[in-house]
Amino acid sequence: MKNNNPNVTNYLRYNIVFISLILAAVLLVFWNINSGPVHISVSEIVKILFFKEGSTSKVNIIWEIRLPRLISSAILGGGLAVSGFLMQTFFSNPIAGPYVLGISSGSKLFVALILIIALKFINYTNSLMLIVAAFVGALIAMGFVLLAARAIKQMSMLLVAGIMISYICSAITEFLITFAQDSDIVNLHNWSQGSFSGIGWTEVKLSTEIVLVCVVIVFLMSKPIGAYQMGESYAQSMGVNVKRFRVYLILMSSLLAGCVTAFVGPISFVGIAVPHVVKLALKTAKPIIVVPCSFIAGSVFCMFCDYIARMAFSPIELSISTVTALFGAPIVIGMLVKRHGNRY
Repeated sequence: MKNNNPNVTNYLRYNIVFISLILAAVLLVFWNINSGPVHISVSEIVKILFFKEGSTSKVNIIWEIRLPRLISSAILGGGLAVSGFLMQTFFSNPIAGPYVLGISSGSKLFVALILIIALKFINYTNSLMLIVAAFVGALIAMGFVLLAARAIKQMSMLLVAGIMISYICSAITEFLITFAQDSDIVNLHNWSQGSFSGIGWTEVKLSTEIVLVCVVIVFLMSKPIGAYQMGESYAQSMGVNVKRFRVYLILMSSLLAGCVTAFVGPISFVGIAVPHVVKLALKTAKPIIVVPCSFIAGSVFCMFCDYIARMAFSPIELSISTVTALFGAPIVIGMLVKRHGNRY
């Protein structure tokens, strides 16, 4: 007998999407840990993960290389997807995202600046310095986008302005890199391309703390975000201080995008494609559902892309942005075509 109750249908859809994403995440965890130039059987992996039993080399491979990389791709990928959702909410447009609007490039510029100055004069850097630099860069880039938004009413032209800001930041970054020491240029270049390679437990712990705190705060803001989606007037009628709320959206989205850039470099299209696919699968934009689902979907997407980056042409490793662009760009093109087609 067919069930015509929309609430039951929606509840089933939400559960199917969540369960599918969780199963995909679990599968990718074992898939990534089991993949690499050194083969480690599933039974060995279980012993190493739960009991740290096995050869010293294999224990180090799992605990010092594969596991930190896997966790960072999951946490930072999820954070980037949530950042994209916040920007899409702020600009009321599904094509807005930290990479397209130049936010990631602003973070990249300031992180590169700090790296060059620190390595040249004090020969010392730490994760906190990079996070602060990335956050400041993201806020400044967002500030320029907001200034453009006040003068440009068409969202398509605002996106073009964001892309121009991104190009300017990238050009300045490349200019700064030319003044870096020869021994540091390779590392700076590799970081600027985006990669989860080489990340350690210290970075994993700090990035996890920042991203999870931000995601929890965003989840607790689900009700005002839902009201804001209905329009500023409706949000004000529901008791939301719109000016203050918009500042919170900017801070949370910038901190999430900046954190990702600080640790692994700029990653393209995750913030645009993942929230769009999630909302399409759930058939809703309710933040209380979309936020956790976007986080899990972003984790799954980045774990999958990182696997491709590592293994597609092993031992040569691709940049993570190359792979995310390969899968994310067609989704964005589809969004643009659909939006353009709906106008006629």
